[in-house]
Amino acid sequence: MIQFNNVVKTFRRARVLDGISLNIGLGERVALIGSNGAGKTTLIRCLLGEYTHDGSVAINGLDPRSNRTTVLGNIGFVPQLPPPLKMPVGQLIDFSAALCGTDPKRIHAIARRLGLDLDGILARQFVRLSGGMKQKLLIAIALGRDAKVLVMDEPAANLDPEARKIFFDLLAERLEDATMIISSHRLDEVSALVNRVIEMDMGKVVLDDEVADAVSMTASLACRIVLGRFEPAFAKALDGWHFTSDDAKLVWEGSIAGPDRLRFLGIISRYTALVSDLSLAEARD
Repeated sequence: MIQFNNVVKTFRRARVLDGISLNIGLGERVALIGSNGAGKTTLIRCLLGEYTHDGSVAINGLDPRSNRTTVLGNIGFVPQLPPPLKMPVGQLIDFSAALCGTDPKRIHAIARRLGLDLDGILARQFVRLSGGMKQKLLIAIALGRDAKVLVMDEPAANLDPEARKIFFDLLAERLEDATMIISSHRLDEVSALVNRVIEMDMGKVVLDDEVADAVSMTASLACRIVLGRFEPAFAKALDGWHFTSDDAKLVWEGSIAGPDRLRFLGIISRYTALVSDLSLAEARD
């Protein structure tokens, strides 16, 4: 589906990509990780046909620069930084749908699944939306088309836990018919979403490894936390996860999306001095 063949990109004599060669097949879900400056964004921009470069890039056999309209029509892209568009939301959805020949109602439906109240914002400029609203809309636009390639840069960074769970469900619906590249500087944010990890450093691939699927993206995990004493900061940290507690606020119970387990445990780890017991198990229907 995607081929990078000895791709080299130089800016002002600085080699940002240094001979990248990769083959990524249909159905693969790739975590593209590495620190800032590793070359992740440059590689994605080469994939999208935005940069000239040495070597070759092909998506389903087509060069993304010389066949840009065709290639971009089959890519769903979620950028890390939302573009400063002054276009009204309704117009943006219609324009994006027309570019790839999809029905705007599909984008509307996905946006609503993510918890976005479209009726109240269709006439509002995109740039005036909150960070979370922009992210939900960009995800809806990307997933609302029949794209064979999904490229996402920190896609769930601004989503609340409930929206993240729905986002994971949406990705699970595309496992068989799409290739996914999810860029992040933190593996724990995306590890449960992917089955292959590619790490970059200083423009080179330093790790390329397949990983086992430990839990499905649609799994729900039941969690029970017992505190030795109550701390208001702990309750605030759980805000948005929809946990309930006993009257003394010492026993907390709730559920989290399977792919969010590492992120959730990372939050709880800040309060290890308070936690006397924690259980996490896959919920049964």
